[in-house]
Amino acid sequence: MTPSSVDEPATAPGGGLVRVRLDIAYDGTHLHGWARQRSVRTVQAELELALSTVLRHDVDLTVAGRTDAGVHARGQVAHLDLPVAVWAEHRDRLLRRLRGTLPPDVAVTGAAAAPDGFDARFAALARHYAYRLTDAVAGPPPLRRFDTVGWPRPLDVPAMRVAAALLLGQHDFAAFCRRREGATTIRVLQALDVAREGGLVTVSASADAFCHSMVRSLVGALLAVGEGRRPPEWPAGLLARTTRSDEVPVAPAHGLTLLAVDYPPDDQLAARTVVTRARRDA
Repeated sequence: MTPSSVDEPATAPGGGLVRVRLDIAYDGTHLHGWARQRSVRTVQAELELALSTVLRHDVDLTVAGRTDAGVHARGQVAHLDLPVAVWAEHRDRLLRRLRGTLPPDVAVTGAAAAPDGFDARFAALARHYAYRLTDAVAGPPPLRRFDTVGWPRPLDVPAMRVAAALLLGQHDFAAFCRRREGATTIRVLQALDVAREGGLVTVSASADAFCHSMVRSLVGALLAVGEGRRPPEWPAGLLARTTRSDEVPVAPAHGLTLLAVDYPPDDQLAARTVVTRARRDA
């Protein structure tokens, strides 16, 4: 299989398919994560229902990165493949019609035909997250209570920043991941930083990809350092482990927001997909 053909939508009778990129935002407070599940609200289920209703065509979304229950997104990305005629009929009014169909905690902020080779999941270069918490005595501002965690003890941000720097690079993050059968826990942590602005403490994390609960576990480990319960070297010391560490707390979900997903230039999308698939298969 050649790189240029890996991510092309399959040909359909009557004109073929067009791949559509969706940019998505959601408040995860009352959503049980991305992936569709029985009997509970999820982002994927809400989006696929709204899209199939508006387009009068069944859809199946591929997402850049699944988020857990309670996690928010400002810059999630997904794609779907549509018959050319369906896309041509609905593209100019799709966002407006979805706005009237989706629940208020989910929004599609952009929809456009994707360039050749685009794959929301496998073509991504990096995912960027932010975790918000406050150690202010008064707690989170009322208008930010759904995306900011109130922390009951003062945090030593400089110590957290030292601990974060020691985690950067390519490692096996098994100690910080909830195991999924057949999934690798080797990741490239491109950025991890901790910043304070008054009572607000923000942990920013970027990686080629994150495994299940990895960001919240990294934050939990940094919080243990910030409270003085662990030395700054402790989180990096866990990288030698090959299984999930029970010592690492998982920070509450509602402080986490997916900010953005990066992709290479259009002429490098297909090649990036081949590389990513090969890594995941390995």
